[in-house]
Amino acid sequence: MDTQSQIRMKDRFKTTNREISWLQFNERVLQEARDAKNPLYERIKFLAIYSSNLDEFFRVRVASIRSLLNLKKAEHKDLEIDPGQLLKKIHKIVNAQQESFGKVFQSQIVPELRKNNIFLVNETQLTEGQAEYVRKYFTEKVLPLLKPIFPGKSTSDPFINNRSLYFAIELAPRDEIITEANSGAQIKSSEYALLEIPSGELPRFLTLKKEGKNSYVMFLDDVIRLSLREYFVRNEVLGVYSFKMTRDAELHIDDEFQGDLLAKIKDGLGARKKGIPSRFLYDPNMPESMLKYLSKYFKLRDDDLIPGGKYHNFSDLMSFPNPGIASLENKPQPPLAHRDLKDVRSIFGVISQKDVMLLYPYQTYDYVLQFLNHAAKDPAVIAIKITLYRVASNSKVVDALKEAAKNGKEVTAFVEIKARFDEEHNLYWAGELERAGVKVLYSFPGLKVHCKLCIVTRIERGEKKRYCYLASGNFNEKTATLYSDVGLFTTDTRLTKEVKEVFQILGRKERSTEFQHLLVAPFSMRSTFEKRIEKEIKFAKEGKRAEIIVKLNCLEDPEMIGALYEASNAGVKIRMIVRGACCAIPGIEGMSANMKAVSIIDRYLEHARIFIFHNGGEERYYVASADWMTRNLSHRIEVGFPIYDESIQKELKHYIDMELRDNVKARIIAKGKMNKYKRPASGAERVQSQIDFYKYLRSKHKLND
Repeated sequence: MDTQSQIRMKDRFKTTNREISWLQFNERVLQEARDAKNPLYERIKFLAIYSSNLDEFFRVRVASIRSLLNLKKAEHKDLEIDPGQLLKKIHKIVNAQQESFGKVFQSQIVPELRKNNIFLVNETQLTEGQAEYVRKYFTEKVLPLLKPIFPGKSTSDPFINNRSLYFAIELAPRDEIITEANSGAQIKSSEYALLEIPSGELPRFLTLKKEGKNSYVMFLDDVIRLSLREYFVRNEVLGVYSFKMTRDAELHIDDEFQGDLLAKIKDGLGARKKGIPSRFLYDPNMPESMLKYLSKYFKLRDDDLIPGGKYHNFSDLMSFPNPGIASLENKPQPPLAHRDLKDVRSIFGVISQKDVMLLYPYQTYDYVLQFLNHAAKDPAVIAIKITLYRVASNSKVVDALKEAAKNGKEVTAFVEIKARFDEEHNLYWAGELERAGVKVLYSFPGLKVHCKLCIVTRIERGEKKRYCYLASGNFNEKTATLYSDVGLFTTDTRLTKEVKEVFQILGRKERSTEFQHLLVAPFSMRSTFEKRIEKEIKFAKEGKRAEIIVKLNCLEDPEMIGALYEASNAGVKIRMIVRGACCAIPGIEGMSANMKAVSIIDRYLEHARIFIFHNGGEERYYVASADWMTRNLSHRIEVGFPIYDESIQKELKHYIDMELRDNVKARIIAKGKMNKYKRPASGAERVQSQIDFYKYLRSKHKLND
């Protein structure tokens, strides 16, 4: 749902605004950075994640809200929320969080680094030897990349790149500075220069030579600060202040249904880079006169101006150098083997006999790569079809598909080129696949294809047999080590037949929307979930046990929230695990009293979507690519799939039960208790689901000990 539609929605019940709820989620990320029980470098990573999240929030969500300000006053009456008031609330929350962020970094992280003999130094804290090393690094590595801009002097207005780091520098010609004994230096005139910090080409942090046990690190920003006076040889540097611009990153396409959509997307990518500003983050020590000048020069609004700190782009903290102290990071949890797939000669032989579920990142993603690589080389395989939404930068998945095409297989890949921030990446891989002989299908007008499917067709005993892989997460071997997701290998004809039908829809060969087993948005997913909820309501009204368990990234869709509220009022017990924005408000009498929700923020990003309905004792299990957001249920092609195998159901239930019992990293989502940690009662077992479930799998499978 776009922001305007969301704000116009007249709900019959109370919900939390999506943007506010998202900021509550990012506060949970910041909580992990504050938590002194986390290893130091994990806390630093959470600061990086918080910063990266917030940057995207301004690029997409805030930019979208700001666009509503341009509506005529008469149209504002149709909006449930005044966009100007919403922006004020957002800025108030963000400012408080940013202040907390600064305190965590300066008052907690930096002192803890010192305790571990790691010193973050600036240009004023260097020894002579260190300064000499830094100046040499500047001359050899940094200087060739610097291109100063003088606003008002160039033939064309300078363009400030989205998310790039800049210095605003005040300069005065040295020969015009008059020094008098009593009044000091008097400056006849000054000018401004803008200088982009080349953090895209160079590491953001420079590690200096170690001295004994002590390690020294400095920002690239300060490497430049040290040498600015030598760089501007004819000028005196009067002040140096950092800033960055965040721009609207939405891909605006006027009409997806007319003309060449692929060409329009390529044009849109060029336009995105010049999107209107949504945030101008600046050093609060910047003089008012300089801020006013830059604001006027870049045509900024007052609500675009947000004071930050001396440094920006703290997402770069993800690469903050560790001198080799293993105890400062989480103890590794190497991905586990699966006992049914370990060291097998033929992965197809195993899958043909039974369904196999993989739980990432606890279990290795290598089996998916093995599945594709075997398919690429197996003479019995005649075809591979796959959907690609986000793939790794050096994708082994793509390599396997290219190899399959080279070996004469019929390979079809649906590449979604409207995957936000991955459009250029996906266009590149689509071109690589086409050049390798893969048939590439591209985006649908008005829809995104977000499902995660692969079907391999083999000839066995003269007949076609289909092997499928369905998942909640992308075909991305990198994120599979960081995101918790579910994947299922199956040859169950109830599922493989319908996966084939989904690919027929993707290939524009069929528009059938009749699915008996798969839940396919925008055709049957919403209605199936609604029927499942209605059935639980029926059980509750009959005095029978009724229960719904939902695990999501985001709960926003008003109709689904309304259905859950109705179920809660009917007596259905609803338990939810929602990582991100949760617009439902659990625990309100007469609306959601039987609803409880938690959010787990820990070492892995909770990405799986899992749904369990008690169904009168005959539980129904589903895994899906879709959250309960309007965009997923109504404006994307998504696939949910049932889990039929009873042993897999039990393992999935154990996984969910452990997350529901988490009392270390789970936070409560409820009015009056928002983001409070769920703590164990006195004497109760301590459960940290992401650690304990790994131990459970390792013990159960008796592997990797």
